[in-house]
Amino acid sequence: MRDPAGAISLTVVILIFVVAVFAPLIAPQGHWSGDMANALKPPGEAGWLGTDSQGRDMVSRLIFGLQTTMLMAVTAVIVGCATGAVIGLAAAYYPPVSGLLMRLMDILLSFPTILFGLAIAAILEPGLWAVVVALSISSVPLMARVVRGAALTVMQQEYIESARALGVSDLHLWRRHLLPNCMSSIMVFVTLRFGQVILLGAALSFIGLGAQPPSAELGSMASEGRTFLFFAPHVSVLPSLLIFIVVLAFNTLGDALRDVLDPKLRS
Repeated sequence: MRDPAGAISLTVVILIFVVAVFAPLIAPQGHWSGDMANALKPPGEAGWLGTDSQGRDMVSRLIFGLQTTMLMAVTAVIVGCATGAVIGLAAAYYPPVSGLLMRLMDILLSFPTILFGLAIAAILEPGLWAVVVALSISSVPLMARVVRGAALTVMQQEYIESARALGVSDLHLWRRHLLPNCMSSIMVFVTLRFGQVILLGAALSFIGLGAQPPSAELGSMASEGRTFLFFAPHVSVLPSLLIFIVVLAFNTLGDALRDVLDPKLRS
């Protein structure tokens, strides 16, 4: 809290989650209801932020779009990072399988997230959950590398050797010693990964692989507004600006957490 940027970013992130969770209660209108007679009205003429091409209130669309985007990001980060953390811990704790696991992670890293999205959309169909699967898979190798590096450092400590000498089970050692001492690295990575996932998810939705109309999602809303950019720029600019604010808040919070949790930087 002594870091102004960290305090502001934490406040913004909390506000983002509150708005996303309580979107139906906060939004002045439903995100599907529209009035074609008031289509493409500028901010202030019809509602605080105007209307889109279907006459839908932009404030409501942005709130529900934020809800969809955060649902996508939270699901992808939890699934991808949890899987990657288990793989990273296993690679550090069991050297015989470390080479195999990390080579598999290298193979996953060689595929761009956009390619994952295209492949999964072809197998399933374009939609929100296709993007979630693509983002989850792309998060696994990154998290595995971070956790493995942190776990290898912890494994060299004397208390790990003492616990092994006392006959502590692997599960107990993971739960009481290995994982807690890797949590600082995990927390920083997860926070930074939120911003990356939101940006990648918006990019996939922008090219039509994410949430399909009439569902509200920030990336697809920015894509929809391209057609009206010269005479109704708010339709595309507002969701793009909201993406920028959300990603910046998570990135700044991640940097602040790193400064707090890293003993070298703290000293």
